Amino acid sequence: MFKILKEDIQTVFTKDPAARNTLEVILCYPGLHAIWLHRIAHWFYKKKLYTIARIISHTNRHITNIEIHPGAKIGRRFFIDHGMGVVIGETAEIGDDVLMYQGVVLGGTSLEKKKRHPTIGNNVVIGAGAIVLGAVNIGDRARIGAGSVVITDIPPDATAVGVPGRIGLGFSGKEIQALEHGKLPDPIADAIRFVMNEQEKLEERIKKLETLEGITKHIDKQIEKKKEEIEKAFASKSKEKFNEGGGI
Repeated sequence: MFKILKEDIQTVFTKDPAARNTLEVILCYPGLHAIWLHRIAHWFYKKKLYTIARIISHTNRHITNIEIHPGAKIGRRFFIDHGMGVVIGETAEIGDDVLMYQGVVLGGTSLEKKKRHPTIGNNVVIGAGAIVLGAVNIGDRARIGAGSVVITDIPPDATAVGVPGRIGLGFSGKEIQALEHGKLPDPIADAIRFVMNEQEKLEERIKKLETLEGITKHIDKQIEKKKEEIEKAFASKSKEKFNEGGGI
């Protein structure tokens, strides 16, 4: 037990550069308090003492402003930074070394008593205000951009941004550890940029075709002019022969 508590405290130092000392971490980090209280609530939940578990969970919410259902399964070295407004549903599962920012919701989309909340892999980063809905799977080392709404599975090493969340470029484990969660791709902007590039290519081709058409028209005019000259010369020659008594 003490080993896990020490590990939780060390996780704060690892993932939050603002942490100064152990006493500050123990007393002033609601994300840490929420995890500790959740472990107690989850123990009662597994013993099927649901009411006691919910009371502890409810108390946890009032103290930390973080709502974690006692049935949620949470791995080791999980850290909620700031924590304000975080909601984690009953059937949510969170792996090891996950970093979550304020305002994140792991919500359900079904009224049936079944798996209805997200499953989060290991080493995942979920940005501030992100919402992950339904029994979706977020792969290991994936990242969810701030303010995104994810309603589909996200593969490992991918990044999802936007509403609804769309998969962008992957990030290396080193970048994830560096907390570069502000460096996020924009798949919508990338798509627009691709369309614009294709449009420029088409415009260039049209210009070339128009130039070629102009050249073709010029050649046609020269041919028509030459044809008229030949016809006039032939007609003039035939007229001369006719005047000299020749047949037509």
